[in-house]
Amino acid sequence: RDRHRDRESGSLFVLSPMKTNKSIKAKITSGKKQAGADVTSATPAPARRLPKKTAVTKKKTKQTETTRGSKSSTNKARGTPPKRKPVKRRRRPSVSPETVNAVFSRFAEIEPEPKGELEHTDAYTLLVAVVLSAQATDAGVNKATRQLFAAADTPEKMVRLGEDRVRELIKTIGLYRNKAKNVIALSQKLIDEYQGAVPQDADALESLPGVGRKTANVVLNVWFGQPTMAVDTHVFRIAHRLGFSKGKTPEQVEADLLAIVPKEYGVPAHHWLILHGRYLCKARKPECWRCPVVDLCPYKDKTPAPRQ
Repeated sequence: RDRHRDRESGSLFVLSPMKTNKSIKAKITSGKKQAGADVTSATPAPARRLPKKTAVTKKKTKQTETTRGSKSSTNKARGTPPKRKPVKRRRRPSVSPETVNAVFSRFAEIEPEPKGELEHTDAYTLLVAVVLSAQATDAGVNKATRQLFAAADTPEKMVRLGEDRVRELIKTIGLYRNKAKNVIALSQKLIDEYQGAVPQDADALESLPGVGRKTANVVLNVWFGQPTMAVDTHVFRIAHRLGFSKGKTPEQVEADLLAIVPKEYGVPAHHWLILHGRYLCKARKPECWRCPVVDLCPYKDKTPAPRQ
C-alpha cells in the first residue's frame, strides 16, 4: 500500500484499491450537492403555466358571479321577492271518487239542507257565536247569546255595552274572560276598518281578534255560502274513519277533503260531517248499526248492535 500526503493539509492518508474511505465519499457528495444548489439558486425555475381549461373555467366562474350579483342587485332594486319553492302536493286518499260521491249522496237524501246549531240572525251574530263556541257546546253558547244579542246585536252596540257587561252575560261559557275581551276587540276593529260589516275574505276574518281558521271557514260557509271546510274534532275523526284523509293536522285534513268532495256537495259537506260525527259516529262508541254509510266505511273497529 502506498501512503501519500495531502499537499494542501499535509495529512497522511491511504489509497485502497478495494475500499474507498467514507469521509472522502462524503466530501465528494457534499461538494456535488453544494454545487447543484449554487446552480439552482443562480438560475430561477421557470414559472408553471396553468392549463388553458382552468383559465377558461376561472373566467366563466367570474362571469357567473358577476351575473348573479347583477341579478340579485336588480331584484333588490325592483323589490321583487325571491321565488318560493313549490309546495309538495299531498297524496290523494285511497278511497275512490265513486265511494266519496256515494257517501255524500246518501247524506243528501237524509238531510237535503243541513244547518248549523248556533243561533244567529246575521253575519255579525254568527261570527260572535262561533268565537264563543270554542271549547264549549252549542247549547251552552245559545243559552248565553240569547241574553247577549238581546242587549247588543251590532258592533256599535257591543262596544257601547262594554267588556265588563259582556263578561257577566257569557260567564256560563268556558274561557269567558278572554272571549269577552275578543268580542269587544273584534267589534271595534270591524267599526274602524270595515264600516261595521263582516268581511267575506278569509284573511280579513282571521285578522280579527279571537278568529282562527276554523271560525273563518264557518262564517264563510254558513253565511256567505262558500265551499269551505271547517275541520273540528268531529270532521277530523270522520275524515279518518271514512278513509277520506290521513292528515295529522286540521289543515291537512281540510286540504284532503276539499280535493275529493264533489262540487255539488261543497257547501253542505262540512255540516253533514259534523252532524254525522256528533250524533252517530261518536268518538268512543260509534253507533255503526244505524249508520247509513256503514257498508262504505273502511273503519275496522265497528260497534255491533246492542243486544235486546
